[in-house]
Amino acid sequence: MKFAIIADIHANLEALETVLADAKQQGVTHYACLGDVVGYNADPKRCLDIVRDMGMPCVKGNHDEYCSMDEHLEGFNPHAAEAVAWTRDQLTAEDRKWLRELKYLRLVASFSIVHATLDGPQRWGYVFPNDKFAAAASLTYQNTNVCFFGHTHVPVAFVRDSAIRGGTYSKFQVEPGRKYFINVGSVGQSRDGVAKATYVIYEVQAGTIELRRLDYDIAKTQGKIRAAGLPPRLADRLAEGR
Repeated sequence: MKFAIIADIHANLEALETVLADAKQQGVTHYACLGDVVGYNADPKRCLDIVRDMGMPCVKGNHDEYCSMDEHLEGFNPHAAEAVAWTRDQLTAEDRKWLRELKYLRLVASFSIVHATLDGPQRWGYVFPNDKFAAAASLTYQNTNVCFFGHTHVPVAFVRDSAIRGGTYSKFQVEPGRKYFINVGSVGQSRDGVAKATYVIYEVQAGTIELRRLDYDIAKTQGKIRAAGLPPRLADRLAEGR
């Protein structure tokens, strides 16, 4: 089984289509999505339809939750709040129901997927690359050798054997007796200074995990954001990878 693990699409259709085309070219046989299908960018309906129609296992992200509900966004980042309010109007009742019913945590084949953390997936806590304590809290609750997560939009792999280590990666081998808590980066809104669409290929039998970064039509995505009347900063940041 060869999985494409995708996360944080954030309604970026150009990035999603680029990732799916690359995954097909790489011989991927299965897919899994770590949430935040919608939010920020201008194609929430199209991206949601693709993920849903492909029938891939998917967990709920915080933007999926916010966009599926009607609650006032008290204390929310103004740009994100504006995008959530706009996104709500683009989705059908059935779309929002689908988002609401997504689980926070799922087992897929022999690995698990979550959007944020394992110790409190519904609280939307962050595990940043330098935060071994937050990673340790999730690893304590991890029942599989490998768990993939998203939310920060920054790729990092935490490994626990006799201690917990964390760092960047490009491709590595899963070793028996160790637990891996792995952030796959973001398809649609990179935040680590690399302005590319990012995802992971996991070859289950071979035990290899590969981070892939792809160029996509950022200018087209930016044009859609501006045409939709969304905050200009959401367009600008795509070219910065921040």
